[in-house]
Amino acid sequence: MTAVPSALNKDTATIALPGLGRALILAGKLGQESAEAIYRKAAIKRTSFIAELTGSGAVSPYDLAHTMSVAFSAPLIDIDAIDPQRLPKDLLDIKICQDYRVVVLSRRNNRLSVATADPSDQAAAEKIKFASQMGVDWIIAEYDKLLKFVDINSKSASETMDNIIGGDFEFDETSAEPINEEEDDKASDVDDAPVVKFLQKMLLDAIGMRASDLHFEPYEHNYRVRFRIDGELREIASPPISIKDKLASRIKVISRMDISEKRIPQDGRMKLKVSADRVIDFRVSTLPTLFGEKIVIRILDPSSARLGIEALGYEPEEKERLLKAIARPYGMILVTGPTGSGKTVSLYTCLNLLNKPGVNIATAEDPSEINLPGVNQVNVNDKAGLTFAAALKSFLRQDPDIIMVGEIRDLETADISIKAAQTGHLVLSTLHTNDAPATLTRMRNMGIAPFNIASSVILITAQRLARRLCPSCKAPADVPTETLLEAGYDSSELDGTWQTYRPVGCSACNNGYKGRVGIYQVMPITEEIQRIILRDGSALEIAQQSKLEGVRSLRQSGLHKVKMGMTSLEEVVACTNE
Repeated sequence: MTAVPSALNKDTATIALPGLGRALILAGKLGQESAEAIYRKAAIKRTSFIAELTGSGAVSPYDLAHTMSVAFSAPLIDIDAIDPQRLPKDLLDIKICQDYRVVVLSRRNNRLSVATADPSDQAAAEKIKFASQMGVDWIIAEYDKLLKFVDINSKSASETMDNIIGGDFEFDETSAEPINEEEDDKASDVDDAPVVKFLQKMLLDAIGMRASDLHFEPYEHNYRVRFRIDGELREIASPPISIKDKLASRIKVISRMDISEKRIPQDGRMKLKVSADRVIDFRVSTLPTLFGEKIVIRILDPSSARLGIEALGYEPEEKERLLKAIARPYGMILVTGPTGSGKTVSLYTCLNLLNKPGVNIATAEDPSEINLPGVNQVNVNDKAGLTFAAALKSFLRQDPDIIMVGEIRDLETADISIKAAQTGHLVLSTLHTNDAPATLTRMRNMGIAPFNIASSVILITAQRLARRLCPSCKAPADVPTETLLEAGYDSSELDGTWQTYRPVGCSACNNGYKGRVGIYQVMPITEEIQRIILRDGSALEIAQQSKLEGVRSLRQSGLHKVKMGMTSLEEVVACTNE
């Protein structure tokens, strides 16, 4: 926030007046006694000092704006000349704008330009900084015009939300089992209109902002809501701490969890009907913490599986290898990478390509994240005895052509998967390893014989998700040659024919990034690699052989995306190892 000039403090430092009042006194626009009288009157009426000041006619909004502009060396703007439709959206919660009478005008890098009538309001500046995690540059506007502008646009946003909530927006609870009478009584207690509307607004905002997860987090003195957008958590709202129990109960009722149980973690699912032909699934997880239940909601949009392989970011040669592998009648294809690297979307994209009337596909997951019509999907339930291994054994008696296993976690699951791949089935699954060559040694460590690995695995894909640079604001970056060489570029590549870019930040993106792009290492299991596996070779030997065969490492694949201007060098270095 723009600091109060030191000159303002010389005679009025001991007076308990707001900075606005002190500035007006020093500018000669208001007398000391008048300022104190207005301050006392505002306190009695429980209104703000600036509202009482302009309402009483002591200082006109026009004079106030010009005085503040000079006193705080801040630019002046006519808010009536601003088109609300051209202002950035979702940078600041509407409630904050209403409470502090501010309007976000623009964003540059990591700073917001905010219209206000009172640049001395430190509480407003701190709240905006905390909510947006960005700095604040004040722009002065006339108070009466600003008041009208905020009210009209807040009303418009509120009406839009009411229309959405009152229209084709509802939770789909028809597929769930009925709850008992005791839970039904408790459910009625949490069917609270403000809580319901807040939850629906958060879900709508998350969908609109392309978030992957929502985090509802209770603490001792505050409650916060964060969205994971493009892989990074961003604070969105700070609702009153008093709603934490009602909100948790509401979410648990919709997700068909036990709302009376708060001592152990629970998992559930819910559906949201956002239009006549679009339903979005959510996976819900609760976790007891010191000050209440933390809730994480994962957004599972089925449309992500139908994006097509081109949208995932595979290079032409990588896409050709993958398509050739999934066209094979039998064998095992493994996708590896950390949690949140897009493995499920990659698998379902392949299944979507294979999903035809003449093909029987069965999947076992924990739980199924994307609903794909035409595919027989099974949720693993360890407590009931339906493990991955048990589901796989049943699949083999169901005449499958293609089997997808959510994750190979143990030797029994791996053994059955390999036998399925060896007996005429195409098996797709995931493992958690750093790269493609390490996947083969991981399987050896699980106890799988080398000849079984060599005879069943046909392709391994390792992947990461890197944030994609915003095409609207990315700027050329001057990166030293030494840094490029250290990152992994060959000196022959530094020929000056390509340019690196850096994130800047604008109203259309998130700190210079918008969306994510996949970084892939697609490694077919060739005869040479099979020989290395059979002689129990190391991951390093496999990596060296795959490099000779033209397979890019994850770092090399990421550096190629940098050359194409898709992402920044910093992002690739952060999400890949070399």
